Amino acid sequence: MRKLLFFLVFPAFLFSCSNLKQTAENKPAPRLNLIRSIEIPFDETFQNTKVGGLSGIDYDAKNDLYYLISDDRSMFNDSRFYTAKIRLLENKVEGIDFQSVGILKNETGKVYGNWNTTPTNSADPEDIRFNPKTNTLVWSSEGARVVVVVVADKEVLQNPSLNFMDLKGDFLGNITLPENLKMQQLEKGPRNNGTLEGITFDKNYKNIYTNIEEPLFEDGDQANTSKGGLIRLYQFNAKTKKNTAHFGYQLEPIAREPNPKDAFGVNGVSAIQYYGKNQLLVVERSYSTGTQACTIKVFLCDLKKATNVKNYSSLQNQKLELASKKLILNMDDLGIFIDNIEGLTFGPKLANGNPSIIFVSDNNFSNKQKTQVLVFEVVK
Repeated sequence: MRKLLFFLVFPAFLFSCSNLKQTAENKPAPRLNLIRSIEIPFDETFQNTKVGGLSGIDYDAKNDLYYLISDDRSMFNDSRFYTAKIRLLENKVEGIDFQSVGILKNETGKVYGNWNTTPTNSADPEDIRFNPKTNTLVWSSEGARVVVVVVADKEVLQNPSLNFMDLKGDFLGNITLPENLKMQQLEKGPRNNGTLEGITFDKNYKNIYTNIEEPLFEDGDQANTSKGGLIRLYQFNAKTKKNTAHFGYQLEPIAREPNPKDAFGVNGVSAIQYYGKNQLLVVERSYSTGTQACTIKVFLCDLKKATNVKNYSSLQNQKLELASKKLILNMDDLGIFIDNIEGLTFGPKLANGNPSIIFVSDNNFSNKQKTQVLVFEVVK
């Protein structure tokens, strides 16, 4: 176990939302107050692994333990996850102490391959959740769609996956995903680097929700600076592992114009967190070339009146009710640098009895990006 020191301290009163918006049931949306932001150094290592690419986080309340997954495709070290303690004393974050590292295993019991050398045997981990009822973990792999028609041996069609494992990383099974999540050579199904991102259980661990980051090809265009695309949120029965529902969700436009104008820009859902009955917290992450920071918006999403589009082959030109959404936090308003937020979880209750919520950023193993841990107070 290694203790890490951090910086970037912010008082809890630095940011608060005003003019509370209402949910579909006319209940007040939560307010998020920033307590503190801490940073894990770029060159940090733990048990001979490079700490970075942190794309998902979840909290085991009974053991006051966090699970964090790295999206390393076995290019730096074996694909893996960590456990950690976050020192939260009197509403102040003192730091993070990594406890262990677990290596992800496939169905044959082997470690995942290196993306650079054996891409079809690799994984692209994106999120992780702990189930205290079964004492197991579920994690998502985004898969890959690399189609180069001229050079056949460069083609990679790797399906996304939702995988169950024990606390050591050993494979326990997976969920059979719907057909529209299978990678295809044609422009149908998921886009490369736009598939399964977030995972969350409901309150009783009966259902699992997951989301794709960007629209399926058949559901329409990706977000641009004038209009957002349509993505799907997926619901599964945790026991039977069957897909029970899809819900349409409208993305925001890309927040900033790329520079140059025709350069890369994206907005998609990078993480979700169950909040209440039929409600999810949804993190939309927008990035544009020419701006180092990301625009991170957190919405309260309500599924109660949303159409189940499980049997819809396309969301275009359909009469359907989308999931409703209310903005509860735009991290641009915090007045601090915000990087590539990809994970969130509720943490322990604070001294005043309010819940905490914790966000983590993925630095993409780049020294130009930051691994941030942001802790907020949730005021209901």
